[in-house]
This record gives sequence, structure tokens and C-alpha cells, in this order.
Amino acid sequence: MSEPDEDKTLNFHEMGLDDRILKAIANLGWATPTPIQEKAIPLALEGKDILARARTGSGKTAAFSIPVVQKILQSKQELCHQAYKNLMELTSCCSREIKCVDVSPKVPLLTQRPKLMEKPDIVVGTPTRILAHIQAGNLSIKDTLEMLVIDEADLVFSFGYEDDVKAIIKQLPKIYQAFLMSATLSDDVLSLKKLVLHNAVILKLEESQLPESSQLTQYHIKCEEEDKFTLICALLKLGLVRGKSIIFVNNVNRCYKLKLFLEQFGIKCCVLNSELPVSSRCHIVTQYNEGLYDYIVASDETLLMNPKTNPNEPTKKKHKQIKRDKEYGVSRGIDFQNVSNVINFDFPATVDTYIHRVGRTARGDNQGTALSFVNMKEMKSLAEVEEALAESTPDGDNVFKPYNFRMEEIDGFKYRAKDAMRAVTKVAIREARLKEIKIEILTSQKLKSYFEDNPRDLQVLRHDKSLHTVKSSSHLKDVPDYLIPQTLKNLSGRGRQARSGNKQFNRGPTQTEKKFRKRKADPLKSFEFAGLGNKKKRKK
Repeated sequence: MSEPDEDKTLNFHEMGLDDRILKAIANLGWATPTPIQEKAIPLALEGKDILARARTGSGKTAAFSIPVVQKILQSKQELCHQAYKNLMELTSCCSREIKCVDVSPKVPLLTQRPKLMEKPDIVVGTPTRILAHIQAGNLSIKDTLEMLVIDEADLVFSFGYEDDVKAIIKQLPKIYQAFLMSATLSDDVLSLKKLVLHNAVILKLEESQLPESSQLTQYHIKCEEEDKFTLICALLKLGLVRGKSIIFVNNVNRCYKLKLFLEQFGIKCCVLNSELPVSSRCHIVTQYNEGLYDYIVASDETLLMNPKTNPNEPTKKKHKQIKRDKEYGVSRGIDFQNVSNVINFDFPATVDTYIHRVGRTARGDNQGTALSFVNMKEMKSLAEVEEALAESTPDGDNVFKPYNFRMEEIDGFKYRAKDAMRAVTKVAIREARLKEIKIEILTSQKLKSYFEDNPRDLQVLRHDKSLHTVKSSSHLKDVPDYLIPQTLKNLSGRGRQARSGNKQFNRGPTQTEKKFRKRKADPLKSFEFAGLGNKKKRKK
């Protein structure tokens, strides 16, 4: 007698879902449910409260969206934007029966009131916005709420929503079904569980925190801090990093510094940070997903904004505090699509931040690569990440592979990087940030009526002094043959491609090439000396 196959996957069509949901799932191209979806959806359909922990990119949003849509059919900000988008996709085949409203955009409450007066089936929003509508009388949940979902539950308290959540809980009916979805089971999540859930089923998938090594390849390069800019330039210009990529840095200044640096080499990229309004960030992510940009330079500042950071750390000189959006965190939740590579230009300070950053790639069944630049000061953080990830692997192996890259082969790029960095001054960085703010002011819908009443202010702003911009040199955009490492020429014929794409190769050495050869020949500048024997041979 054969034993039943315990490893058999429960497919969507075996879960008793409505045909319209199954049709929408097929349109989305989801062939089989992910592990969290396979476990959570049947339990949710049974009416169980659920606390689920699963890694980033495992399909948690759909795990709660599908049961919500199913229950409605039976009865008749960035993260919010993603959940709303997922719900709209799943209700594409039953849009007449189900109304969904997103109240997360920071617009006047009165503009969203008409939508809520239509009594939608699903309301998506941050705790602050939901509470504001309840207090304004636009939304009543005391007698009508059936299901409550809190996505990214481990961020709710750290983003400062604790008081809002507690105020909303006082408005809840006695009987309702609840879901908590989280990447980690932190103390905050357990506190939230006590407040929201009743006799909950806890799903804690036994899986590694990141995809398997066959799906996600993780590399690191140990280098000096000043070599990071040379490295990123060489990797991108030589085509060693291919596909859409997210480059993470640790603060906003580094965002603009790296953007201005890369633009001089003709590398088109955009920045994403906490200073930008929510609408701008969503617009940038949409443009990236549509292929307008291949590279995003993102600052991940979760440590700076987390009220639980170590208070005993020595305080530095106080600077004027710049207002940042408390809901911001690029490494978490935001739905970047088809990301091939994550590059940690600045290595993250904590293990969780590393996991959430790298979790932006290798999502679903896609392949991905993570590459980290590590300087001497960041070696301790690298060791902590290695130790934490080794514990989650079956054999306790080191998940990092050394990126076999010889720094001496890109010496030519060092000179170019230094030339480019001279133009990226503090003034240039400051004015690049001012330029972003100026564009936001000019295109702001909130200020549109103000400028209509005060056209003089708009005129002054449009004709304000021109901001300092970094001039890009055309010679930096091309990669001449003499800069290409011999290894690459032998492997892929990259040298022939460079020559065919640059018409100047038939006209003899360029001024840049002459300058490079002169520096290499001068032992006082290159710190290299071939010996007197070679000099004699040259004279002959």
C-alpha cells in the first residue's frame, strides 16, 4: 500500500476559490502558490486568525489578498500602494461586485470622503489615515468590519503607529477575522498579536531567510573606501553587471554623490530617498518597473529613523534636522519588479537590513545576484551577516563567494574616477538636492492653487538663479581599448566591440591615452619601476 505524497503542492484550483479569482491568478501568470500562500490561504478561508512569518518576496501580500477577495465574493503609501495594486489585479474579473479604495495618499480627507460614502468592500491605508477618516466620520468599522489585515507588521510600531493602532482597535467589533503578515517575529509583532488576534494559528515557515544559492548568488569585494567609486564605474561600463539593479547607500548625501558621479560616465540613474514625497517615490518606482531606468541609487535609512536605535551611542555635533518621511524604507515592501542585481555600495549595519536589501532580487522564481563592497570598517558587519546566514543553511556553509576581481586590472579607471570625483563637490551635491526639491515644488498638485493665486511667486521660482550642475566630459562616456582588462578581451572580444564603437581609435592615441601612458611611465606617480634593463632595450 503506497503512502500519500506529503510533499505534494496544493494548487490554487484545489483551494475552492471562485472561478473569477482563478482566472485573475492565471492572467497574472502564477502557476503554483508559494509556500506561505499554500499554508495561509486554506486556513484563512476556514476563518482562522493568522500570524505568518515568511521572508521578503515570498508572496505574503497575495496570501492575505486572495482570502479577502474570496470572502467578499461569497458574501455578495508604498506598502499600501502595493497591496491596493495586488487587490485590483485579483479583482480584475469581478470589479463590478467588489469596490476597493486606497486612502493612503496624503490628500485632504474631504477629497476621499465621496469614495468612502459609497461603502467600499475593501479599504487600504496606513493606520494614521484610517484613524483620521474614522475620527472625521468618513469611515465606520464598529458594526461592518469583517476582516482586518496588517501587512509588514514588524514595521508598524517602529514607524510610530503604535498609538494609532491602539486607537483603531477600540473601534473594532467584538467578532472579526485578522491577519498579521511579517518578515520577522519580533517583540513588536508579538505585542501586536496580543492586541489584534484571537486564538491565532501561527505560520512560521521553515525556510532560509534568503532564497537558495541556486537562485540567489551572493558576492563580496573587499576594497578601500576610495576604490568603491572606481569599482562601480568599472563594473557598469565593462558590462560585468547586467540587468536592472538597485544600488544601496547609507544616507541621502551619498545618494546624490553617486548619482552625479555615474552621470559623468553616461550612466543614467535615479535616486530614491526619504526626502522625496510619497507620490514622487511611487512615480520613480513605476518608471523603474517600466524600464525607463536600469539603475536606482537608494538610501536605506531605517536605522536613522528607528526610535529603538542605541541611545548610548556618542552624540555628534547637532545639525539642522531635515524632515524625512517616517514611512520610508526602500529595502522593505516596495514592489520593485525584475531586479537582477542588488549592489551594496555601502554595506548595511545590521543583518536584518542586509536581508531586506538583498530580498529585492531573486523574488518568486527569478534568479538574482547580490554584490557587496566591503571596506575595513565594514568587516565586522560582514562577519555578523556571514554568521547569521550560515546558521540558516543546512550545512552551515558560508553563503558569500569572493568576486574574483583584480583591482590592478582597472588602474586606468582610477584616474578617470578621480577626475570625475573632483567635479562632485559639496556644493554640487547640495544643489542637486535643491534641484529635486525645486522640481517637486513646481509640479506639486497641492501648491497648484497657491501659485494660481500668487503667480509672482511662481515666476520668481522659475527664474531663480541657475543651480550649479556637474559638467560631463564626453571622453568619460567611452571605454577605450587600453582600459579594458586583458582577461575580458580574451573571453568575450570586448576590446573589438570597444574599437568598433569608437571612431577615434583609427586616429592614433587620444589625449587621455597619452596622459595615462605618461602617468604609468613616471615611477613617482605610478609607484612602478620596470628596471634599468628595460630602459636600455627601449633606447636600442
